[in-house]
Amino acid sequence: MQKTKDLEPCKFYHIYTRGNNTETVFLNQESYFYFLKLYRKYVAPFVHTYCYCLLPNHIHFLIQVREEEDLFKRSEQNQELIPIRIQRQWGHLLNAFTKAMNTRYGRVDSLFQKRFRRKEVTSEAYFTNLIFYIHFNPQHHGLIQDFKDWPHSSYHSLLSKKPTSLERHTVLEWFGGKTHLERFHQENADFRVITSFIEEDEL
Repeated sequence: MQKTKDLEPCKFYHIYTRGNNTETVFLNQESYFYFLKLYRKYVAPFVHTYCYCLLPNHIHFLIQVREEEDLFKRSEQNQELIPIRIQRQWGHLLNAFTKAMNTRYGRVDSLFQKRFRRKEVTSEAYFTNLIFYIHFNPQHHGLIQDFKDWPHSSYHSLLSKKPTSLERHTVLEWFGGKTHLERFHQENADFRVITSFIEEDEL
């Protein structure tokens, strides 16, 4: 079996995965909130999170792995600092969520595909358009008429003044402010820029 390449410090990634056999993974409102709670526990301390979207049977995140000296956690046994691998933290998140859903709903099978997918974000155009694409995903898949009405994405958090663990300041600065971020989302983003990166995301 080919070894999956590690997620590397300081690099940007589009992280996405779907339910096993496109199965629904979020069965109610509570499950969306619980997934984000686990994300804050297992993944968020080791990455910068720029945006995300949770849909009934798949997820999208745009992250940047923190610097190598920040990729440590304390052992529960003796509080010793031990190095972590980001892909393993993602695995802990998905496994913990699956275990909770299986226990609650009497399931026994795996909930997500065996491996989450990742694409390195290597250009400014990709980064910019990917933020729109991730937020636009519910509308793209016909789940809702206007993506801005979808409650389980980072779109409104980026525009809000409420506390957030998102890299809100960085995103707003990147687009030139709140007004420009909203305007970019209202206009038609050029999907052609990232077509080669999202072609596998046809669920």
